Amino acid sequence: MTSGTLNDVHRTNGTNGTNGSTSWKQISARKRQELLSSIPEEWLIPTEVLPADSEDDVTSWPDTCGWFTADELAITNSTATELIPRLVSGELSSEEVTRAFCKRAAAAHQLTNCLSETCFDRAIMTAKERDLHLAQTGKPCGPLHGLPVSLKDNFNLRGLDATVGFASHVGDAAKADSTLAQLLEKAGAVFYVKTNTPTAMMIAESVNNVFGRTVNPLNRKTTSGGSSGGESALLAMKGSPLGVGSDIGGSLRIPAACTGIFTLRPSSGRFPVRNTRSGMPGQEAVQSVNGPMARTLDDIAMYTETVVGGQPWLLDPRCLPIPWRDVKLPNKLKVAVMWHDNMVRPTPPVTRALGDVVSRLRAAGHHVVDWDPVDQREGLALLGRMFVADGGTAIRKQLERTGEPWRPEMEQYRIAKELSTYEMWNLQLERVDFQNRYLDRWNRAGIDAILCPTIPFNTVKNGSFKHVGYTGVYNVLDYSCLSFPTGLSVDKRVDRIQEPYQPLGSDCEAINADYDAETMHGLPISLQLVARRLEEEKVLAMGALILDVLRT
Repeated sequence: MTSGTLNDVHRTNGTNGTNGSTSWKQISARKRQELLSSIPEEWLIPTEVLPADSEDDVTSWPDTCGWFTADELAITNSTATELIPRLVSGELSSEEVTRAFCKRAAAAHQLTNCLSETCFDRAIMTAKERDLHLAQTGKPCGPLHGLPVSLKDNFNLRGLDATVGFASHVGDAAKADSTLAQLLEKAGAVFYVKTNTPTAMMIAESVNNVFGRTVNPLNRKTTSGGSSGGESALLAMKGSPLGVGSDIGGSLRIPAACTGIFTLRPSSGRFPVRNTRSGMPGQEAVQSVNGPMARTLDDIAMYTETVVGGQPWLLDPRCLPIPWRDVKLPNKLKVAVMWHDNMVRPTPPVTRALGDVVSRLRAAGHHVVDWDPVDQREGLALLGRMFVADGGTAIRKQLERTGEPWRPEMEQYRIAKELSTYEMWNLQLERVDFQNRYLDRWNRAGIDAILCPTIPFNTVKNGSFKHVGYTGVYNVLDYSCLSFPTGLSVDKRVDRIQEPYQPLGSDCEAINADYDAETMHGLPISLQLVARRLEEEKVLAMGALILDVLRT
């Protein structure tokens, strides 16, 4: 949704009520109106400085529009690890930092449709409490003292909805904060916005029937990914210094790659999931996890150490009692590179970035070998079968409550047939066998990590995302994964499809046929680094090493 369509929403007359007698269209229109009305008038972009709908890249607009003050820009252009020492010392007040990010987040929403909820009053009140505590005690409230943190829509915050894209959840305000939110607030965080997701968080683009589509601020013709695409758009617009999303098939890594930011997909059990809303509650064959999204790897590492340091296993019985561990990497890594996954060949810019990183690793003395993608197709098939094992019933029941239609992206759930309990048990046995065989092959290869695409492209035009194979297989395996920007961007002069091109299948052919070097020119290219299960500390350390190699 661009600024023009958001202004159209501003003129929509809402209706009261969210029960089954009220249509999903009325419910959604009212919810969009409430969201827009929650933005104070002083944070609504003046018409005279509003970028045109035809302006695709709006990431530089805040610095050039003249609407933000120099102080607001200095604050919001800073990273989380840059801000925290200044907040702890009192050089910056939490209130001024929070107000700056509230304004920039409000602007980001008007340009990309990235938010689902705001709690600006709570944020300002919390920020003032942080400042008072520091003034009275001389001590910070915690390692995140006074830092604004954005949350994906599925994290419950008291008094706010967690619709996860369903009209049926509008008006069902949370009665308490999620466990992760409680842990972060105890560490000093300040909550101010929640961000948009696709319906049930099960589409690789952030689009739903309630709020509409979130677009990529780097090019609004392209997607910011899903399901944490509201977070990625907000972070790319620097409307947040640090965000939290979730991942069940790539929902952290896909949006991070689409917008050129960092994210960590942890293994289940490292971060708390208690009291968060699921799009398919009770589905546990593939565990949903949450993790940080940020513009720097230092911010990701700082968040991870903070959450683990909060001993989440004392708050959530699903968390494992694993304290933060120092990692000593070998002098030379052994990295397996997966050039393609046997299903979809990456588009030219991704292939070029992969080759560049491999060359630099080898030049630095690291051992790089090829990884045979023989198992990837089976892993993706397992993921798809587990996602629809209930015959789409969990999603269907929510849609039926308001008459909300199925989105076309969810056709596989609409037509799915429910498995019997016995069939489900056997499917889970197949999953365990797959996990065993993959681990055995990894250990025989003696590798530290797999380097591969995050997605088979840098991003795609809105509405055309296909193939989650590069991310989803590692959800089945529950491996620790880092998506990172390579520092390279698409070059239309270089990144062209080479003839003869041999597709690996229909999706491969369609994805590479849709690749448009002109549209993608200048956009960032990301890759994925994969470690074994529960190796979060190691994958972060290896990521830092690779970034050092890329800087030399």
